[in-house]
Amino acid sequence: MPGLRAPSDYSDEPSRISSLQINSKEPFNAEPHRSALISSYVTPVDFFYKRNHGPIPIVDDIERYRLSVTGLVKMQKEFTMKDIWNLPKYTVAATLQCAGNRRTAMSNVRKVRGVGWDVSAIGNAVWSGAKLADVLELVGIPKLSSATPSGGKHVEFVSVDRCKEENGGPYKASIPLSQATNPEYDVLLAYEMNGQPLNRDHGYPLRVVVPGVIGARSVKWLDSISVIAQECQGFFMQKDYKMFPPTVNWENINWSTRRPQMDFPVQCVICSLEDSNVLKDGKVTVKGYAVSGGGRGIERVDISIDGGKTWVEASRYQKPGVEYVADGIYSDKWAWVLFEAKVEVAHTAEIVAKAVDIAANVQPESVESIWNLRGILNTSWHRVHVRIGHSNL
Repeated sequence: MPGLRAPSDYSDEPSRISSLQINSKEPFNAEPHRSALISSYVTPVDFFYKRNHGPIPIVDDIERYRLSVTGLVKMQKEFTMKDIWNLPKYTVAATLQCAGNRRTAMSNVRKVRGVGWDVSAIGNAVWSGAKLADVLELVGIPKLSSATPSGGKHVEFVSVDRCKEENGGPYKASIPLSQATNPEYDVLLAYEMNGQPLNRDHGYPLRVVVPGVIGARSVKWLDSISVIAQECQGFFMQKDYKMFPPTVNWENINWSTRRPQMDFPVQCVICSLEDSNVLKDGKVTVKGYAVSGGGRGIERVDISIDGGKTWVEASRYQKPGVEYVADGIYSDKWAWVLFEAKVEVAHTAEIVAKAVDIAANVQPESVESIWNLRGILNTSWHRVHVRIGHSNL
């Protein structure tokens, strides 16, 4: 694409990494400390996890940047950034989460492959841009379409990003046309994050944001869009990010037997405590995040101080000191809620959190029951241990 310099990784810049735990340098993958996630309902850009499959590309001439929309459309078209900016601007609060979030806990059961994420491969941002449905309408695809006259049923996003899994080709992914053309799904071609232009880490100058779906489908550094008859045949759609049962291993895996993972399941994590804690007294404030995919908001978060034998319901808030609201930009249709509970323990305790979404989906109790060889979608009950005493005991 004109206007692009050679790909470059800038993972050694101190300003980018001082607040992050680096899980891999090449490609650069990093996450904040869990406590940073509950400091703000909207995750600051510096604390938003960074997920890459290859070196980070750089767009250095925005005037020459072009987004092409091709494939099974009525008319093919190229868009400049000015064209995108001139479309109606929408703002959506949406949580993005890597499918591998909490992979390290899954790898403690049995070895898995993938970046060793703790619990912070997730972030909640306010995204602004044009709706994908509006862009597709300009190439002859009406809103709420499930197929085009020429047989298009999926929308493929192709990145400037190059990665080894695609044999040096571009990263790509797709979503169904019915989702792309439905304004209620709020799929954005985003150019702003938290009120500022996207930075390099998060897809400057233009990226896709597919709310409620695993982060792998929200393609960054967007190069082109294509309407196609079948779902994307790229590596990360067909040979990765699929959910297999615990019985499948690398010797008997058959990728074609599973569909690509899209919506992420209901999830919650305790962020105010580490996996093991020594406390001065038994009064404990339990804080964390809860989120569900597919537009299903959070119904409640349950907290246990006895490993799951008895439960109390946590309170919910969107921003510290602001009560939870059910509509508007800070709704939990696509975004997380932050929760808080004050409990009291004696001696030692296993504190557990589990969330329930509005469809009554609940997190599975054990990680063993959902173990899979790629270590994705660990949404088991989140557990931390505490004991009362002195740190030198």
